[in-house]
Amino acid sequence: MNHATLATLRDRHPAWRLLASPHAPLVASFLHRVFVVPNVRLMSEADLVEALEDELFHLREQLGPASYPKGAQEYLNDWAAPDKGWLRKFYKQGTDEAQFDLTPATEKGIAWLVSLTERAFVGTESRLLTLFALLEQISSGTEVDPIKRVDDLRRKRDEIDAEMARVLAGDPPVLDDTAVRDRFQQFQQLARELLSDFREVEHNFRLLDRKVREKIALWEGTKGALLDEIMGERDAIGDSDQGRSFRAFWDFLMSSRRQEELSARLDHVLSLPPVAALKPEPRTRRVHHDWLEAGEHTQRTVAQLSQQLRRFRKTG
Repeated sequence: MNHATLATLRDRHPAWRLLASPHAPLVASFLHRVFVVPNVRLMSEADLVEALEDELFHLREQLGPASYPKGAQEYLNDWAAPDKGWLRKFYKQGTDEAQFDLTPATEKGIAWLVSLTERAFVGTESRLLTLFALLEQISSGTEVDPIKRVDDLRRKRDEIDAEMARVLAGDPPVLDDTAVRDRFQQFQQLARELLSDFREVEHNFRLLDRKVREKIALWEGTKGALLDEIMGERDAIGDSDQGRSFRAFWDFLMSSRRQEELSARLDHVLSLPPVAALKPEPRTRRVHHDWLEAGEHTQRTVAQLSQQLRRFRKTG
């Protein structure tokens, strides 16, 4: 956070350029509505142009015809240009119609704008409990001393036994309305952040793909040496913290038992009066399906990279 770094970010980072743009209200509100809220990962050029034309029509009626003088197509191309970097414009293999998606930087900028809105209250208890739970998982999950590990498990068992005794005695510990709202607010925030993370994960894999293709185009050595280097990079990404974390997430969520459990728990939580009073986002009920859809995009990106490497091995 020194002056030189911030000056560079101000000049080069797409999120900062978006926030500083005089058209930020149009760009952020439109992209939030068509991409972020419905969790749309890709949109065809024709559909996006039509949606933006409708948006511009309504804005010109409210603000005057000179407010946004350019056409939707021109705006989209401008937002996808390298000097903006707010949209990713590309062509699917075998098609000649452009596709658009948000860049991770744009979603970060939009998320920051969303965070500026006032909340009914700022819950702190649930975040503190989450921090303690994470520290406990790290501590107990790395303990190799069997005596300490068993002592920890016995402590947890005693706590569960004590809670079971209270329940059987007719005195179950129940969260009050404030605690319920606090925890649900934290859940919604983490759920949104997880969806945003996927665009960055996909972006990082695409950077790897671009790096591989550039290396193939510029390579002057033997094909065998190139393959060794490329596969080493791919393994390094797959075995990185990000790659391992994504695989663990995917394995966990692909369990049909976990999906059924998530659906049942979401239905129960959303039916609670303190939660219903918060008027949660409609898509919250299917947020785990949104996670799956986002994960599938990442899986396809990895598959495309693997396919490219297979094609390269078969040539030459």
